[in-house]
Amino acid sequence: MASTTGITDELKHLREKIRTLLHETKAILLAHNYQRPEVQDIADLCADSLELSIKASQTDAEVIVFCGVHFMAETASILCPDKKVLLPVSDAGCPMADMITANDLRKKREEIPDVVVISYVNTTAEVKAETDICCTSANVIQVANSVDPSRQIFMTPDKNLAQYAIEHTDRNIMYWEGFCPVHNNLTVEQVREAKSAHPEALFLAHPECPPEVLELADEVKSTSGMIAYAGNSESREFIIGTEIGILHPLSKANPDKFFFPADPGMICSDMKKIGLREILTALENLQPEVKVPKEIRERAKGAVDRMLAIPSE
Repeated sequence: MASTTGITDELKHLREKIRTLLHETKAILLAHNYQRPEVQDIADLCADSLELSIKASQTDAEVIVFCGVHFMAETASILCPDKKVLLPVSDAGCPMADMITANDLRKKREEIPDVVVISYVNTTAEVKAETDICCTSANVIQVANSVDPSRQIFMTPDKNLAQYAIEHTDRNIMYWEGFCPVHNNLTVEQVREAKSAHPEALFLAHPECPPEVLELADEVKSTSGMIAYAGNSESREFIIGTEIGILHPLSKANPDKFFFPADPGMICSDMKKIGLREILTALENLQPEVKVPKEIRERAKGAVDRMLAIPSE
């Protein structure tokens, strides 16, 4: 019992020190829906990456502590150039974002003249700077439909998100062969096994999953979309096809409902690198900072702004 109390006291102490430093440094703490539960619980805002950056840009905070991965901190820097953006663990990256470089995209543009490039926000700032318009997993269909039907579209970096867009639009879409390892590894067999174990549950899948998995879904939603849908649904049981970190906010928001992972192994190790100690150290040192250079930031922001200008449904 003493050991448990000691751990509780230590966590309480860390939380108090973090909240004190957030106040003293005029900082805001953002946490993605896949972060560790203790990080989500102490954050000022929890959401998907783009929503977090947009909300942070609307606050008077001088410092943003972004608990997520590197491209997310870059997006915050793009939208909040006058704020200091901290990523508590500098090597928290995204394998999918790393599957395409700005040079790769420039070469592809040479191969396909007059192409319209749509890049998922899960890309580096340098790739966004070579992009015509960004998209999210929630608005990819709207973004694709906003492009002139006569134009060729090239989507980066996620092949599964692109195939989802192809399935739900009449646009001419080519795509980069990238993917999120966590989502791409989910199989039809695993989903069917989960459905067999929980026959009353609805299956909610993220559009980064393979097409054959999405065919089994009752609903295809982004992380924020899953939380909203579960809250509004009359169903009490859900199988969740995305990174298991989202089970925490789903359960917190819906304590009377039950959420089961489609695969308990859907864990992004990069998303789990940040803990309370790393947050405290970042606040104490105001490092590591993520700062997108002005030339890249302005071009990347253009791609994001063009997406934000499309009316949401």
